[in-house]
Amino acid sequence: EAVRQEALALKVAPPELLADRGLILEAVRRNWEALQWAPEEFRSDKEVLLSAVAQSWCALRWASPEMRADPEVLLAAVRQDWRGAQLVAAHE
Repeated sequence: EAVRQEALALKVAPPELLADRGLILEAVRRNWEALQWAPEEFRSDKEVLLSAVAQSWCALRWASPEMRADPEVLLAAVRQDWRGAQLVAAHE
């Protein structure tokens, strides 16, 4: 319940909660910064990444390399803030 209330509670969440995709997705939807404490498998999850990047292009710093190169994720970052274009240029 704490993670549902405060997304940053992922930082201290027990491993069994960190395995729950729905919980991770909800936490990231509430606060993109929760992505930094999400397990690696969710940093490669396109839906999770798109939810985070829609709030801040800076979420790409915690994305997996595959997601940092994904055209849809990069486009979402640019739409959120033009500075995300720096990352697009870096992958061309």
